[in-house]
Amino acid sequence: METTCEKALAELKKTTEYKPIYLFTGEDTFLIDQLSEYMETNVVEEEYRDFDQKVVYGRDVTMPEIISLAKQLPMLSPVKLVIVKEAQDIPNRMITVERKDAKGKTKKEEIKSWELLTAYLEHPSPQTVIVLCDRKKAFDKRTTLYKSIDKHGVIYEQKKLTEYAVAKWIAQFVNEKGYSITEKCAMLIANTFSSDRTNLIQELEKVMIALPEKTVINDAVIEKYMGISKEYNVFELTDAIGRRGLTKCSRIVNYFISNPKAEPIQKIIPVIYKYIITLMKYQQNPTAAGVPTFLASKYQEACANYTMPRLARCVEYLHEADLRSKGVGASGTLTSGEILKELIFKITH
Repeated sequence: METTCEKALAELKKTTEYKPIYLFTGEDTFLIDQLSEYMETNVVEEEYRDFDQKVVYGRDVTMPEIISLAKQLPMLSPVKLVIVKEAQDIPNRMITVERKDAKGKTKKEEIKSWELLTAYLEHPSPQTVIVLCDRKKAFDKRTTLYKSIDKHGVIYEQKKLTEYAVAKWIAQFVNEKGYSITEKCAMLIANTFSSDRTNLIQELEKVMIALPEKTVINDAVIEKYMGISKEYNVFELTDAIGRRGLTKCSRIVNYFISNPKAEPIQKIIPVIYKYIITLMKYQQNPTAAGVPTFLASKYQEACANYTMPRLARCVEYLHEADLRSKGVGASGTLTSGEILKELIFKITH
């Protein structure tokens, strides 16, 4: 089931009897890492882990080996824990197995190795817990295996968080640590580090270590400790685009051209695209667009500057610039900076 990390952890902490199998999957790797770490430190007592806990990686193990581990009885602990990290890398090759038919005769059969797990779950070891950490975008819910895991175990899945959801999570995380952060700065950080919350925690903790408790993390703080310019960033660029502030757009673009490592065009274009699409959604239904309250007035102003047909053309400009930045259909020897300048000119004029 799709869930949040906080909800899934709360459910695991209430668990008194573990299921035979757990599948942690989805684009939100933070959820997978947090739940895996919880199982790793709570299912088997520390003094028994050398004997009754096994952590393997999908690229280093086969499904027959995993099933073999699962069938082994625990030595000292009440349960045996088998954690498979990067489970998406477990090979799914054709293998030969022996099975008995209805008359009890043994026959050889060719199957894909992952089918062994489906068969195992029909009669799982009552003293073994398998944890699969699968980092695919989406585990195919139509498969027999997925349905079998859902029937006999627990599935936790979370899609990649939106930028706004990440910003909200940043504010919550910072507050829990005894600090506060402005909404704008939370958005800037979310935009810079995307949805990789594991990396975000490391970056935020570096900042908080250098600050007294109860400090407000503002523009000046993130510029000093995280290197995010309070004036020259993609967030300010989209704001200037929305207001059609040509001078400010030009100043920010020139800064990006002078500092290509800070904001490469391959990162700028997707952010502007997301902004334009959100603006289109806002024009149709402001409530459903998912725009934070503190940005509502800016989106209202932008809607007055851009009609729907104009926004549709902006999407075309962005698609063209994206291809050209990747060398597709490029004419002449335009640099990334020149492509960006031309893009912003087309959007704002």
